[in-house]
Amino acid sequence: MENILPKDGEVLYFPNLYTEKQSELFMDILTEKVKWQQDKIKMFGKEHNLPRLTSWYGDGGLPYYYSGIKMLPNKVDFDELSLVKMAVELQTDNRFNSVLLNLYRDGQDSVSWHSDDEKELGTNPIIASLTFGSTRVFKFRHKEDNKLQREIELTPGSLVIMKGETQHMWEHSVPKTSKEIGPRINLTFRNMKQLV
Repeated sequence: MENILPKDGEVLYFPNLYTEKQSELFMDILTEKVKWQQDKIKMFGKEHNLPRLTSWYGDGGLPYYYSGIKMLPNKVDFDELSLVKMAVELQTDNRFNSVLLNLYRDGQDSVSWHSDDEKELGTNPIIASLTFGSTRVFKFRHKEDNKLQREIELTPGSLVIMKGETQHMWEHSVPKTSKEIGPRINLTFRNMKQLV
């Protein structure tokens, strides 16, 4: 499997962890069963709705903090999420204790440039990102050289694994698009550590 990044990190792309039909099935189930919430973010002193719905599930009861938002974990209480987690762990040969889910309702929902570099993730974390639903563009740019960029199309049932120095040296985003597209659910599996 070829590394998508030219240096300072490792990103692997698996286009068919699930078939398109399986992806449609999981999309329907997760849309219905996940406890979705609309978070707000403060920008320039004003509160705005985050341009997507989110949900946080975890084994150890650890909250997740990002962009001034505190997310308390939901308990994994339906089998389909456990099955997807097992499949991702088999593919990555790694154990995960939490997952952040994002529901992009249409092309106007997005996530801006960021790195998943919270202290709770530790040094050089492995993060596995699974897509169900509509295809979206996933962009990377190097922190020290913004002109150094890569992008891939995340198709239904595809898995991206980010590891090594990726979160320290690169940012990633899912930009808005003017195309008429349907919803997409993204599951980002990670292993959170208890800070002492």
